[in-house]
Amino acid sequence: MEFLIISGLSGAGKSRAADMLEDLDYYCVDNMPIVLIPKFAQLCMAANDRYDRVALVTDIRERASFEELFIVLDGLWELGCDYRILFMEAEPAVIVKRYKETRRRHPLAAPGMTIEQAIDNEIKLLAPMRERADYIINTSHTTLGELQGEIYRLFVGNDAKQKLMVNVMSFGYKYGIPIESDLVFDVRFLPNPFYVVELREMCGLDEPVREFVFQSPETKEFVAKLEDLVKFLLPRYVEEGKLSLTISIGCTGGRHRSVAVAKALSDYISSIGYSSQNINRDIGK
Repeated sequence: MEFLIISGLSGAGKSRAADMLEDLDYYCVDNMPIVLIPKFAQLCMAANDRYDRVALVTDIRERASFEELFIVLDGLWELGCDYRILFMEAEPAVIVKRYKETRRRHPLAAPGMTIEQAIDNEIKLLAPMRERADYIINTSHTTLGELQGEIYRLFVGNDAKQKLMVNVMSFGYKYGIPIESDLVFDVRFLPNPFYVVELREMCGLDEPVREFVFQSPETKEFVAKLEDLVKFLLPRYVEEGKLSLTISIGCTGGRHRSVAVAKALSDYISSIGYSSQNINRDIGK
């Protein structure tokens, strides 16, 4: 079981990191009392791999000493539970700005104390945790996309390509563009099997229709260029930390041309090592 402790400065992005880890199939718990951590770990380990990836957010809100936390964490080793620590931090000036924007109260704020003083106290209190951290991420000048990419790099690594699910969806423009689309391509310029009587009642998954669509030089050239574009884009989406991508291919009715092209593109994406599924939204209409 992977057991990750997320800690760090208030306002540095711990909750954001937990949300991103949750997208990577981690079971995340925010601000669990320290005394409950060993029992929680035992329950997870006894759950027959149901909770094989767990992340706990613990920080200054717990109010307990970190010496107590370290005693608890050392007890996890005795249980056979390996753990790592992710520490989130940011420059004090950046944290001050974030608190002013959100208008939230710093957990260490007290009457007569400035936000800067509260942050300085927190840095001192969390110094032992930072020293024991396996990973440290500074979010001072990091966008959400960059943070997600860093989380991805640390906790997915070489499996990142497999984590991106590419949905290739065919649709008919007469029924509207799918609202979940990230990329939309129009193939209404290709030869239309609808006007061939023996092909009209078939669909783009039938071999006669597929042959008709792909016998056109325009189709072959378009699909080749589309494959080159997708091959260029997918690694960039992986670096950004994107987990799902929907590519929509549209023709007039969503039954012939778009179905044939979407199937070919989905097969190509699978052939270069990405997870892909082919969805034909309007094929039965």
